[in-house]
Amino acid sequence: MRRLMLVLTAMAVVAAAPALAAEMTVTGELVDHACYTKRGAEDGSGSGHAACAKKCAMGGQPVALVTADGDIYMLAGGVTADNNAALANHMSHTVEITGDVTESGGVKTITTDAVKHISAD
Repeated sequence: MRRLMLVLTAMAVVAAAPALAAEMTVTGELVDHACYTKRGAEDGSGSGHAACAKKCAMGGQPVALVTADGDIYMLAGGVTADNNAALANHMSHTVEITGDVTESGGVKTITTDAVKHISAD
C-alpha cells in the first residue's frame, strides 16, 4: 500500500509539472495580450493598435507574440523587465525571439532576454 501511494504521488507530481523547456525561435507580432484576447486580431493588433499596445506594455501589461498561424506565446524573462522596456518600441511590429518555450495549462511561454526587430507591420 505504501509503495502504491509513493507511485501515485510521483505520477501526480510529474503530471502537474510544466513541460521541459525547449529552445525555439519564433517570429510574429508583439501585442498587448489583454487587448488581443478581448478584441481579437482585427481590433487588437496591427498598426492601428500600436499606440495603445505600446502604452499598455509600458504600463507593465503582459505582452504576447502572435505568429502568422495564430499561435500565442506569452513573453517572460529579461525582455519584460522595467515594464517591458525592451519591448515597448516593438509593439505591433514583427519580431523574432529565440528563447526557452514551455507550455502549461495550454499557455505557451517563451523566456528570453532579447528581441530582434524584423519589420514595422
